[in-house]
Amino acid sequence: MAKSTLIAHGRVAENRKARFNYSIEDTIEAGIALMGSEVKSLRLGRATISDAFAQPEGREMFLINCHIPMYQGAGRFQHEETRKRRLLLHKKQIDQLAASVQRDGMTIVPLSLFFNDKGIAKVSLGLAKGKKQQDRRESIKKREWDRQKARLMRDKG
Repeated sequence: MAKSTLIAHGRVAENRKARFNYSIEDTIEAGIALMGSEVKSLRLGRATISDAFAQPEGREMFLINCHIPMYQGAGRFQHEETRKRRLLLHKKQIDQLAASVQRDGMTIVPLSLFFNDKGIAKVSLGLAKGKKQQDRRESIKKREWDRQKARLMRDKG
């Protein structure tokens, strides 16, 4: 019997570049409005959020450029792969995020896309400020120093 590769709960996609390219000031968890074929595709663990971002439009927040591939079993009820998806947040949270984007020039980047314990699709958003080239270099130096330090401690005992 073939084993199913469905993800009941857990991480579907992670934006690993986000923490390198941005300094994350705050994180928030949001629901995401999906079609049935999108949920099925996510349960197979297929999604890309590395180029995605969130943007306020009026009194709503949308996830833009998130790629969820088509689900083959959906037949004619397919979805667009990179359509705008509405994020489910409270109005107060949307207003705070929109104010930060407008006033401080911050960006809202998705950090991970996952299913919670109840099996509901969620996205973890980070309120971020872009790093300069020098800041990225410092991050690389710190990471390499930490690795070297760990090697030295492991070799000494």
